[in-house]
Amino acid sequence: MSATPAQLVALLQQRVDACFVQAEARLGRTFPRPRIYCNMRGRAAGSARLQTWELRFNPALYQANQQAFLDEVVPHEVAHLLVYALWGDGRGKNRVLPHGRQWQSVMREVFGLEPRTTHSFDLAVLAQRTVPYRCHCQQHQLSIRRHNKVVRGEARYHCRRCKQPLERERPEPEQ
Repeated sequence: MSATPAQLVALLQQRVDACFVQAEARLGRTFPRPRIYCNMRGRAAGSARLQTWELRFNPALYQANQQAFLDEVVPHEVAHLLVYALWGDGRGKNRVLPHGRQWQSVMREVFGLEPRTTHSFDLAVLAQRTVPYRCHCQQHQLSIRRHNKVVRGEARYHCRRCKQPLERERPEPEQ
C-alpha cells in the first residue's frame, strides 16, 4: 500500500524533527524548527533557505525514492540550517561554504553520514508530459508549459530547421 501525499509530508516533517532532536542531543543546544515545503520542481531533491529558516523538498523525487530521501536528503538539508545557526554565513575570509568543512563535519559527526553533495536518484520520474506539434518537416514535442503559453497566446514557436511556425497536431478522426 502506498502512502498518500499528506502521509508523505507528515513523514517528512517527522524526519526533519528527528534530525533536529539528534543534533540537539549531540550539540547540547536547541534549534527552532523550520517551515517545510514540499513544492520544489526541477532536478534538485531539496534546498535549505537559510535566512527564512525553510526547507524545500521535491515531491516527485521524494515519492519515487522515499526511504533514501528520508535517510539522506533530509539530513543533508537540515545540516545546512545547523551550519548556518552555528557559524552564520561567515562573510569575507570566514565565509562558510555550502558544502564546506563545517557542513561535512555536521554530516559526519551529528548524523553519521558520508557527506555527499548530490543525489543519485533516477530523474526519469521528472519527465514532463508533452503535446505533439508539427511543422512542414517534422513532428515536435512541446512541454506542457510551452503548450500552455501557445494556448494563452503568450508565445509562438518555430522549427529551427524549416523556420515554419509549429502547429498543434490533431489526431485523425476515426472512421
